[in-house]
Amino acid sequence: MSSNNEVRPPLPPFTRESAIEKVRLAEDGWNSRDAARVALAYSLDTRWRNRAEFANGRDQARAFLERKWAKELEYRLIKELWAFTDNRIAVRYAYEWRDDSGNWFRSYGNENWEFGADGLMINRYACINDLPIQESERKFRWPQGRRPDDHPGLSELGL
Repeated sequence: MSSNNEVRPPLPPFTRESAIEKVRLAEDGWNSRDAARVALAYSLDTRWRNRAEFANGRDQARAFLERKWAKELEYRLIKELWAFTDNRIAVRYAYEWRDDSGNWFRSYGNENWEFGADGLMINRYACINDLPIQESERKFRWPQGRRPDDHPGLSELGL
């Protein structure tokens, strides 16, 4: 469910190129850490499972993101297309962050996405594992925000 004027290209059915574009747009949004802006990519009645947390609706998704980025400091994310069909995309990803005590982590995950005809995500299912790392082991060192186009992706980094 979304209002008639909400459209979020690229739209399904996805091609390989449009699926890759959708993944990069999602990565860019999450790297902005702007929960209100990111939430606009999801339908009003979106359903999420993220670890053991469930969100129902755009407002709950936005609140989840606000809590997430208040806890996961210096967050930097890379997503990579894994598979796609007409209106579904599967991605793998990794992100690095630190907690308020200065402990660093690299979190690895997989997401399954389902989209409406308007390009808004209606379902998001995520599985994530956290690996404690030393600051010296970090691989994602670009300035906060969008990953530079010339920064290696997950496969190039051996992740």
